[in-house]
Amino acid sequence: MKVLKLTLTFLALLISAGSFAQSLSNADLKAQSLKDWERAKAYTKEYLDAMPEKGMSFKPTPEVRTFAEQMLHLAQANVMFTANGTGVKPIFADKNLEKSDELKTKAVLTKTVMESYDFAINSIKNMDESKLTNKVTMESFKLTASQFEWLIKGFEHQTHHRGQCTVYLRLMGVTPPPEKLF
Repeated sequence: MKVLKLTLTFLALLISAGSFAQSLSNADLKAQSLKDWERAKAYTKEYLDAMPEKGMSFKPTPEVRTFAEQMLHLAQANVMFTANGTGVKPIFADKNLEKSDELKTKAVLTKTVMESYDFAINSIKNMDESKLTNKVTMESFKLTASQFEWLIKGFEHQTHHRGQCTVYLRLMGVTPPPEKLF
């Protein structure tokens, strides 16, 4: 009986959460997305600031990206996913950022990564939120999703790669920045 009550309570909470999410307008979703991307930019900047210059070329194992390559991969994907989610022409389209050695100093890396966040934030700010439910195909993935889903996937991707950099910082003897949920 106790398990049944817990199950019913959990289902009621799920239904309530689903109803709440459906009541959000596209303007609400856009505003929340902007708030999250701005927070992510500040958080990623703290990671970049925390890593010493000598850590730009650090690799925990030979098979993985360097810290700089991780961050450049994050930046390229920020642009790719956001361009797909907003319809804005991507910056860096003619470059493979993580293979560009001239971007791997701390100063240039930080500038490039921050430009990717500025691109994401400005593209979302200027987009027509009525298009968030439009379906768009990303050819490189051969997948079709709503523009909002592409923005969410981009946010998830940058979170994943920034999280990987926590290990890089720890192995360099650096304490990572504290989590920024809000």
